[in-house]
Amino acid sequence: MRLEDRKPFHASNVQSLTVLVQREVERRILTGELPAGERLSESALAADMGVSRGPVREAMRGLQQAGLVEIVANKGVVVRKIGYDEAVDLYDLRGSLFGFMCETMARRRTDAQCAVLRDKLGAMADAIRADDKDRYYRLNIEFHAAIVEFCGNSRARTVYEGIVKEMHLFRRRGLSRIENMEASMREHEAIAEAIVAGRAEDAREAGITHLRNGRDRFLATLDPAPESLAAAGRDRALRRTATAE
Repeated sequence: MRLEDRKPFHASNVQSLTVLVQREVERRILTGELPAGERLSESALAADMGVSRGPVREAMRGLQQAGLVEIVANKGVVVRKIGYDEAVDLYDLRGSLFGFMCETMARRRTDAQCAVLRDKLGAMADAIRADDKDRYYRLNIEFHAAIVEFCGNSRARTVYEGIVKEMHLFRRRGLSRIENMEASMREHEAIAEAIVAGRAEDAREAGITHLRNGRDRFLATLDPAPESLAAAGRDRALRRTATAE
């Protein structure tokens, strides 16, 4: 199917084909259709989307700047793999920023905004009862997105959303088990409770704690194979111990 024939896209509008191609490739990466390490062929993508290679080439540059693809010698453009150190750093950075956003929303909240958070929590609880991991994952994203929007800081939002896009390359595994969804749900409830009550400091701490625990849930899912992130994590811990001694 040609790119301009796909429902999510309208080539007749003012946006360039480069933007449309970039959005489609980004969608495929973030949904896992193009997994980490996958080589991206410009010619194959161009043929699949019904465009020339020019817009695809430009789109690859934009995706590289966004941190979703990288240029690898003798392979070309590939979907990025996130290493252990970088994954931990992204979680920590996101946690600090999200805590700030929770605190800011608690200070500026409106009744309508609080109602949105309550609605999201109700839908998330329904997803857990149905053991619908995909729906919970989507609602989890929407809950966070609501806080990011309602905090009202556009610069923080831009930085945060860039971090989140990179984290989509690995973080879906952290919600792969029902007990993890339930733990995540309790943390969302604590965040919403603090925000609705206007307890700004508590909201900040709840936001940071949620991301810290999310990081730990992700690390607990790692494959113990020697080539995995877990092995890299053990090496990192050994380096720290050696340095401390």
